Amino acid sequence: MARLAQTAGLTDIQREILSTVRDFVDKEILPVATELEHRDEYPQQIVDGLKELGLFGLMIPEEYGGLGESLLTYALCVEEIARGWMSVSGIINTHFIVAYMLKQHGTQEQKDHFLPRMAAGDIRGAFSMSEPGLGSDVSAITSKAVKDGDEYVLTGQKMWLTNGGTSSLVAVLVRSDEGHPEGTAPHKSMTTFLIEKEPGFGEVRPGLTIPGKIDKMGYKGVDTTELIMDGLRIPADRVLGGETGRGFYQMMDGVEVGRVNVAARGCGVAQRAFELGVSYAQQRHTFGKPIAQHQAIQFKLAEMATKVEAAHAMMVNAARKKDSGERNDLEAGMAKYLASEYCKEVVEDAFRIHGGYGFSKEYEIERLYREAPMLLIGEGTAEIQKMIIGRRLLEEYRFQG
Repeated sequence: MARLAQTAGLTDIQREILSTVRDFVDKEILPVATELEHRDEYPQQIVDGLKELGLFGLMIPEEYGGLGESLLTYALCVEEIARGWMSVSGIINTHFIVAYMLKQHGTQEQKDHFLPRMAAGDIRGAFSMSEPGLGSDVSAITSKAVKDGDEYVLTGQKMWLTNGGTSSLVAVLVRSDEGHPEGTAPHKSMTTFLIEKEPGFGEVRPGLTIPGKIDKMGYKGVDTTELIMDGLRIPADRVLGGETGRGFYQMMDGVEVGRVNVAARGCGVAQRAFELGVSYAQQRHTFGKPIAQHQAIQFKLAEMATKVEAAHAMMVNAARKKDSGERNDLEAGMAKYLASEYCKEVVEDAFRIHGGYGFSKEYEIERLYREAPMLLIGEGTAEIQKMIIGRRLLEEYRFQG
């Protein structure tokens, strides 16, 4: 076991789960990740292996067939998986956010219907808030739902769905003005709909089209797509929680957990970059000795390891706070911001240690160099995190004049 990024106070069960996941990453993911990534190929065999391990039900309660584990256990598993290949953690994360939102906010019928099959990995989840023109401004959503008898008719275009093609259940945030008078705050007139669909691309059910995969710089293998709704009819019992106007709060709760996940991904990628850097530095010789013996490289390794350790500690703290039932938006925002920034820096230092070879597709660091930037923008940009952190700090430290 590596010296860095250890977590104190874990139970025997948590340690066993993590050991199993790390073993799976070392044997089943790391040997094939770079080759699959270069081909932009969906890692079906890896996903099947994760299903067998029960990872799709990790945080789903035992009564629905899941393992009923904590956010901390989940985040530490994500850290291990991202160390192998970040795209795989994305396949699990979007599924998990939808399952979490169902567990926290779904009606009893919705939980009974979806959670057991989600725990088994037979139904896989995706979710979408973003649209082509709005970026981080969720209040500017234009997709809308109009009530028509016992159904709603959904129209609009959504963007950046991880698992858009491979998923069979999508939680979509749209505007629903029904029951909300003119002048209602935008976030109070949004509703989350649970849309069931066939996996695949093209028209996957009447009124719902998933165009092909978006071609990306990194974060390959996993499918990232748009979603186009044109007269899509959804029954009223597929409004998450059974009540319109609650969608914004439901999605924000899911994203708060998602930010801990993105922090965990940053920790995992940074750990892998450090492993690659420290290993290469001991094998590569210049001026008659391994480059690890040059002070310039030792300083880099020292800085990289310190960043790995700090990011891990903040991520663990944010997860534990949420698990204890406390509000954790400040800690989650800080952890996501720090871990993604440090990840980018650690990856770049490992890339520099590799010299010219870091630029070659034969070396794993080249893949990490293209993957790290996604963490700077996923689940809210660094700038959005700083806005959240700043506002929360002003709430906590309100001037008493």
